[in-house]
Amino acid sequence: MLKKLSTIPFAGTAEQEAQLDAVIAKYKGDTSRLMAVMQEAQGIYGYLPIEVQNKIAEGMEVPLEKVYGVATFYAQFSLSPKGENHVAVCLGTACYVKGSGLIYEKFQQLLGIGGDECTADRKFSLTASRCIGACGLAPVLTVNEDVYGRLTVDDVAGIIAKYNN
Repeated sequence: MLKKLSTIPFAGTAEQEAQLDAVIAKYKGDTSRLMAVMQEAQGIYGYLPIEVQNKIAEGMEVPLEKVYGVATFYAQFSLSPKGENHVAVCLGTACYVKGSGLIYEKFQQLLGIGGDECTADRKFSLTASRCIGACGLAPVLTVNEDVYGRLTVDDVAGIIAKYNN
């Protein structure tokens, strides 16, 4: 699954930039620590927007393509921000055969975003999950730490409404 760059404008703060500068300074000259820098950067910003990737590439003196390659290869990295309410729909086999693909599509339709995207107001983000370990409740999704099981497409609007306060 390809990761998408965020369509939400970058809004980093001076404090975040100072934190990232300190991280880069700590590892500068040791390109073997690129992943550690990226992990700390994601901890600071919550995701790795292209602006942050550029800063990491320049500071660590590696090509931007390398930073982007690491960010898109490892599932732990996100190129778009997470919403206040992060929806993860399981598309693993047990869930998929019971209709989770249609549930995922309904979330995209009602939220007006695609997978791995965040609503403009940062209220919701949506991702596909491969398995959350609750196959007996298929199809399953999570919203933040809340787990919902035995779902149908008709449940989607109500779940969104519960978190849309």
